[in-house]
Amino acid sequence: MRILVTGGAGFIGSHYVRTLVSGGYPAFSGARVTVLDKLTYAGNLANLEPVEGGFDFVHGDVCDAALLAETVPGHDVVVHFAAESHVDRSIDGAAEFLRTNVVGTQTLLQACLDAGVSKVVHVSTDEVYGSIESGSWDEEAPLRPRSPYAASKAGGDLIARAYGVTHGLPVAVTRCGNNYGPYQFPEKLVPLFVTRLLDGRKVPLYGDGGNVRDWVHVEDHCRGIQLVAERGEPGEIYHIAGTAELTNKELTGRLLEAFGLGWDMVEHVPDRKGHDRRYSLDDAKIRALGHRPSVAFDDGLRDTIAWYAANSGWWKPLSGARR
Repeated sequence: MRILVTGGAGFIGSHYVRTLVSGGYPAFSGARVTVLDKLTYAGNLANLEPVEGGFDFVHGDVCDAALLAETVPGHDVVVHFAAESHVDRSIDGAAEFLRTNVVGTQTLLQACLDAGVSKVVHVSTDEVYGSIESGSWDEEAPLRPRSPYAASKAGGDLIARAYGVTHGLPVAVTRCGNNYGPYQFPEKLVPLFVTRLLDGRKVPLYGDGGNVRDWVHVEDHCRGIQLVAERGEPGEIYHIAGTAELTNKELTGRLLEAFGLGWDMVEHVPDRKGHDRRYSLDDAKIRALGHRPSVAFDDGLRDTIAWYAANSGWWKPLSGARR
C-alpha cells in the first residue's frame, strides 16, 4: 500500500505522518508513505525528524499539475492536509488562501481521478459553517463561512463533493474543531499564548474573550482522519469533535493558572473582523464508526505546555514569522 500525504510537514499533517510511519495505525502497517509539502512558513521538516528516513519527500505545491501528475500515480490513498489555515492572515490577504485551498484542492483531485486513486480524504474545518448560537452542527448543516479562510475551505469542500458526484472520485471530507498539541506553529491561540508566557510576555485576547471554540487534541483528530481513511464512505462528511467547548477567556484562564500567573499578563486587543462567536460539532456519525476522543483537555493542555517548555529550540527560531 502507498499513501500520499499532502501538507505532511505542517502541524496536523506531520502528526499523522509520524504516527503512520511509526506503526500507530495498524491497518496501514508497512505502507510506503510519500509526503508532499511546499514548506511555506508553517511547513517544517523538523516536524518529521522523529521518523526521518521512513517516508519519501516531495518538495512541491498542490497547485502544480505537472508535479502532481508525476507524484500521485501509484498511490492507493491520498490524505489532503495541505492548506493555508490562519484566519488573520486570510483577512490581511485572501488570494493565497483561494489559490491553495480551492485551486490546489481541485488540481489534486483531478490528479487523483486521472491516477485512479482508491480513496481520498479531504481534511477541512468547522469554520465553513460560520457561527452557531446554540446546539451543534450536523453534517447536513448549510455552509455559511464568514472569513476568507473559511470561504476558501468551503470552496475546497464543494469541489471535493463535485468530483465525487460528477466523476465518481471516492473522496470523503472530515471537519474538525480547533486543534492543539505539539509542533503547532506559534500563531494559533494555544501555542501563541504558551510561547509568549514562556518568554514572559503578555498575551493578546480578542474582544471580550467570549468566543467559544471546540478544542480537539491533534492525536484525536488524526485518529479520526485515519478511521475515515479506513472505513469512511466515499461522498460522506464526518465531524471530528473535541473534548472541551471553552470561551477564549476560559482557555486563557486555564493557561494563566498553569503558569501560576495573573490577569495582568493579558492584553485586551480589538476584536477580529467578522469574528465567529461559537463553533460546535455533532460527531455522532463518526462515533458510529467507533471513534471517541481520548485525550482529556486538561491532560492534553498540560502535556502541550510541557512540550513547548522543553522544545524552545523548535519554536524560538519561528518567532520572526509569528504575527
